[in-house]
Formats: sequence, C-alpha cells, structure tokens
Amino acid sequence: MSRSSDSPLTPEEHAARPEAAESPRARADRAVAAEEALSSARQAEELPGGATRLGPVGWLRFFWRQLTSMRVALILLLLLAVASVPGSLVPQRGADPNGVTQYFDEHPDLAPWLDRFSLFDVYSSPWYSAVYLLLFVSLIGCILPRIRVHARALVSRPPRTPSRLDRMVGHERLTVAATPVDVIEAADRRLARRHYRRARFDTAATSRRPAALSVSAERGYLRETGNLVFHVALVGVLVAVGVGGGLSYHGQRVIVQGDTFPNTLSSYDSFTPGQWFDAGRLAPFSITLDGFETEYADTIDDIRSGAYGQPTDYTADVTVHHADGRDTDGTIKVNQPLNVDGTDVYLLGNGYAPRITVRDAQGQVVFSDPVPFISQDQNNTSMGVVKVTDIEPEQVGMLGYFYPTATEAHDGIYTSVYPALDNPLLSLNVYVGDLGVDHGVPTSVYTLDPDSLTQIAGAQVDTKALQLRPGETVDLPGGRGTVTLDEVLPYVSLELRHDPTQVWVLSFALVAVLGLVASLFVPRRRVWVRAWNEPVAAAPLDPADGAAPADRCVFEIGGLARGDDQTLAGAVDALAAGIRHDVGGAADDVADEVAAGFARADGAETDGAAAGDAGCEGTEAGTDPAGAASAGRDDEDAAAAGDRDDERA
Repeated sequence: MSRSSDSPLTPEEHAARPEAAESPRARADRAVAAEEALSSARQAEELPGGATRLGPVGWLRFFWRQLTSMRVALILLLLLAVASVPGSLVPQRGADPNGVTQYFDEHPDLAPWLDRFSLFDVYSSPWYSAVYLLLFVSLIGCILPRIRVHARALVSRPPRTPSRLDRMVGHERLTVAATPVDVIEAADRRLARRHYRRARFDTAATSRRPAALSVSAERGYLRETGNLVFHVALVGVLVAVGVGGGLSYHGQRVIVQGDTFPNTLSSYDSFTPGQWFDAGRLAPFSITLDGFETEYADTIDDIRSGAYGQPTDYTADVTVHHADGRDTDGTIKVNQPLNVDGTDVYLLGNGYAPRITVRDAQGQVVFSDPVPFISQDQNNTSMGVVKVTDIEPEQVGMLGYFYPTATEAHDGIYTSVYPALDNPLLSLNVYVGDLGVDHGVPTSVYTLDPDSLTQIAGAQVDTKALQLRPGETVDLPGGRGTVTLDEVLPYVSLELRHDPTQVWVLSFALVAVLGLVASLFVPRRRVWVRAWNEPVAAAPLDPADGAAPADRCVFEIGGLARGDDQTLAGAVDALAAGIRHDVGGAADDVADEVAAGFARADGAETDGAAAGDAGCEGTEAGTDPAGAASAGRDDEDAAAAGDRDDERA
C-alpha cells in the first residue's frame, strides 16, 4: 500500500527510519556537514564540464587552509632559514658598517645589485619581514584550532569499549576465580595508579554475547599538550625576537686604562639602536678601566707545541659608578660579560695605547693623549695614527708602528717576537699638510691618507722614521717641535648591549625543548578491560551430584597505541598479571572439578574433558566463523571512531 509523501508517519514507521537510530551528537554532526556543503555549493558556480568556480570567500578559505597547514609552515620555516644565510655571508649595515663600505670598494659592480635586494640589511628587508610574518600567522592559525580540539578532548570521557578487543595490537584473555565486579575494580585501581583517565561501561546481554562489565582508559594526552606547547613557544620566540629587535641597542667603545666611559649616546664610538629606541632608556652609569691583564702561553711545552705567545686569558678590572653614588668593582672576561643595570658589557678586543706628547717649536704642548694602536698580528705588532692639528706652520700627521717586544732584522726592519711589553718600541713616519679634519667631513681616527700629505720622516725621504722607547723624546724634522713617548697603556674594546627580551627568548626556547621532548617520548595509549561470566560448558552435570552448572569469570584486555609503541604489549601483559594477582589467581581448581563432573555425566574420559576445557586462553580460536564475521562488522568499534576523531582534530 503506497503512502502519500505528505501523510504523517506512524510511530512504527518513524522508528524504522535510519535517522531515528542516530544519537543527538551524530545528528548534530550531520547537520553541520550539510550546512557546510550548502554553503560551499552557494559559493561555487557551475562551469561547463562539471567544474566549479570558487567565489571570493571560497578562495580566501582555500588560501587560509593552505597557509595554516603543516606543510606550508615547514616550507616557511625552511625559507626563513635560507633567507638568513645572506646575513652571514654579506656584511650588514647594522652590525658592520665599515665592512659594507669596504665591500662597495672591493666590488663596485656587484655591491649595488646586492643593495637593490636589501642584502646589506637582510633582517630588516621587506622580503625577510614578509616570510617572518607569514610564518607567524601560519603558526597562529594552526595552533588555535588544535588547542580548541585538544581542550575538548581533555574534558571528554574515554571512548566506549570496542566489541572486538582481540583485534587490538595488545590483547590478553584470562579466566579467574572471581566476579566481573572484582576484576573491573582491580583493573580500575591498576589503571588509576598508572594515571589513566577512566570510564566504566556496562554492556547488556545479547544473542551473541553475555552481559559484561568494562572499563575504558586512556593516557598520553601530554604528548599532544607537549606538541602544542612546543608550537606556542615557537610563537613566543618569534614575538620576543621581533620585540627585542625594536627595543634593543648595542654600541662599542674603546677605553684606555685609567679612563672613564659614561653611558651616554655621544660617548660611543659606534652605536646601533633598535627601531623603537629611546635615548632616555640608557641606564645612567659610568665605567672606569682600572687595569687589564693578559696571560700568554710561555712554557717549554707551549714552545714545543707551537702555542708559544698565544693568549690564554684576558681579565679587565673595572669600577662601575652608579647613579645613586655607589661604586662597585667588576671583572669582565671573554664570554663572561658584566651586567650593569640591565646592560651587558662584553670584552671584544684589546691592545696597546702609547701616550704621546707633542710640543711645538716654542715648547707648548699641542697634543697629549694615549693613542690606541690596532693589532696587526698575533705578536701585537700594532699600527696607529696621530693627528696634530694645533701646530704651526702646518698640521702634522704621524703613522706609527708599535712593537711590544721589538727585534731588528738584518735589513733594519723591526718586528715583534712576543705580544707582551718586554722591549717596547714606537716607530713614527711623519707627514705634514692638510689632514682634512676641518672640512666638516667625518674622518676615521685610525686612518691617514698619505697621498695628500708630504712625508718628512720615513722610508720615502732621507730622514729616518722617528724611533722612541718609553720615556724618550725626539725632535720633529724642520724644527717643528718634539715628540715624547710617555708610557704604554693597555686598552680594551667593550660592547654594551641591552636587550630586554633576552630572558623571554631563553624561557620560550627552554619551554619549546620541554614540549618537544614530551611530544616525542610520551606514548599515547588506550586500554580496555572487559569481564563477564560464561558457563564452563553447555552439558549438564550428573543430577546425583546435586550441583548446578558452574560459571567462570573471563576477562580480556585490549590495548591500542597512537603511532609506534614498542612497550604496549608489555604494558598489557603487566596489567593482566596485576589484575590476576589482585583477584586471587586463576580458576584452575574449579575448572578441573567441573571438567571431571562433565566427564562423569557424559561417560567420557577425563583427558578428553580436560582437553575440551583447555580453551581458557584459546576461546576466541573456537568462535563460530559466522559470529566472528558479524562481530567484525560491528559498528560499535569506539577505538576506531576515537582515532578518526583524533585524525580530524
């Protein structure tokens, strides 16, 4: 009999519909899927051949899903690493402006092209910033949905016990002399001690299996938590590095022993501020260099090994003058910076600074300062420049060479054979002319252009270079005055660096490592324990014995791991042994007595009955094939459903 489509359904017909058997959650999921499909269909426009055209929202959704995928995140991370390579191959303006100038001089054709692509400012270039921001957005877009899904998983119950535990990777089936309640309670206690999340489920009897009690347990959510913590920490590192680049600053200053350096912007020899730098953030302090010591390798063994004269330790003793009037002593070593009010002071280099005094023809002091000489080799052969601008009739420039332990070769050329001050000697080539310091153009105090000057002492003229030892005075050629080498002082090159995000970067990096360790080594595992009573056999006992048919308690354990877990089988075996121990062991004696009763009732031999009862651990092998196939098709396999939920997450 046909029914009109508008006719109402009877209760029996409504119950027979597939939708009536769905759970509320399944119906809700199906409704959401239908809504998404309808939305996509509205956005798509049919084209010839069955193709579709995405609308603007569809394209945005497509690109967003691509950007937030793990594949694109890995590509961006690799691209960021590759983009950082030029920063270590080409000098950067922020770190080495002199190196950039030298690169332009040495490569006049290549340097302008590199500059067009911002390769001298890699870390502040638009293309590097674009990759950086895309990686940041990709991580955020990937993390937030996963956090939401993971939070729901943490508060949800473990999945229901699957119908076929024998299909699990780890499986045990045992018979014990106890009740199913005792077995499940023992399993629950054991799993609780191992920090499993647990849920109890009862299964009603069906035509294929008796009523059963079960406990479902899972652990290892720390694995996903660690993975999320790792990614969140990566975002924290990116944010901290970006903010630190804007708020930080660093600068260099050369300090001669006895001099004091005030931490003001004008006192730096070179200074590199961040994008958001404010001069008011400079901590108010000053540093005085009290002394500097260098230890050198000078033993017989060092001579034999070729390490003679190599520096083994540097120590700079300083006094820090704080804004509140306090003075504190400090020590700076290589890789052991001194922290002063949030500013790290590093020891970069050292050398010698001869104190030179120049007097004019009338005996007036026109120059008197220690002049830092730059070391040229491992024996501290150094070169420096002295510029005397207040002398008449012409300005005087001197290009000097300092030898800490001087020795003269056969051709009259001096060299230093040891880096310490064992036999110091200063040699000066003297030039006169316009030094170019009054033209308003910045010039380096460490260089002298002899091409625009006239040499009056040195290798190019008849007058030899001036040679002085500490305390000696020599005359300038042409009656221009005198030069005195008063003493030789050590100097140090310090770098002062302030980065308020250093602690944050370190903290996020450590958290990322901990999260990575947890995500790699914490196993994700689910375990189910089911217990039920089943008759020992279907045959009746001898009525003369007056005994009722006996039941035995059977329990089985199934384990399932997410990924490769080599310890799963051992964990299942240990849990089975623990439960068997807690409930008092196996029902071997009871099984033997019942088997003997069946043998007497049937007139069979005891050995045959025992062989029929030997299926305590092999019961599944004797399962009816039709029943096994039906159970294999059972759609109540919550383990597989739970894994599918995890995959979607």
